[in-house]
Amino acid sequence: MSFFQRMLASIGFGSAQVDTRLSKSSYYPGEEVEGVVHIRSGQIEQHIEEIYISLVTQYKREANDRTVTETREIAKYLVSDPFTLRPNEETEVPFRFRLADHTPLTVGRTPVWFSTGLDISSAIDPNDTDRIEVVPSPDMQVVFDALSELGFRLREADVQQSSRYGGRIGLVQEFEFVPTGQFRGDLDELEVIFLPTQEGIELLLQIDRRVRGVGSFISEAFDADESLVRLRIHPDDLRSGSGHIANILAHLIQDHI
Repeated sequence: MSFFQRMLASIGFGSAQVDTRLSKSSYYPGEEVEGVVHIRSGQIEQHIEEIYISLVTQYKREANDRTVTETREIAKYLVSDPFTLRPNEETEVPFRFRLADHTPLTVGRTPVWFSTGLDISSAIDPNDTDRIEVVPSPDMQVVFDALSELGFRLREADVQQSSRYGGRIGLVQEFEFVPTGQFRGDLDELEVIFLPTQEGIELLLQIDRRVRGVGSFISEAFDADESLVRLRIHPDDLRSGSGHIANILAHLIQDHI
């Protein structure tokens, strides 16, 4: 191995290349992810300290009176122990891990992707990115179906900073619904956040009442027309189906109108 070859590898020329191959492209939070990391070595022997796969998304935050979009790693998975790549070698490293429960759904303009990297001493770390679709889990889908049965239509969804409700990563995904059914005359909107929990579903609901009359302007100005409510839904209730969950949500909303 010549000094010139080592120098080129250290700046990325003739170094290892990585390609992550997933078993599928669509997942729900908590689902098992399987695949292989395909590695093609370069012209020199290189020691791989680790292979990692990062789960990444984008979120919005307020800065200097404007909304900016930033990128954040929300989970990181180590998928290999250290090993050595011989020159001109190809190898595959299988992996399996559980997608984080707090992974946002890819609705609206929310992207989610895996970024795979090789940690190589004294060299530029090669990487690969793979965008995925994140769909509701079966339990989440029951809640979405229940909201649809009540006449709520999803208007917007985005990921935002929240130090209070965002847990370790400090982010939440907010779903904004507008009423088109029985609550059309009572609510302006309903905002829903799914909070990670050990079993069942926990929701944070912001119920935005439609205020009428002389006092409506004052109520709106001081957010007196909004109620923030946490709701824990037991697994047995979820197994009873969307109609049962719709009744639970309808009674809760009615109590705060």
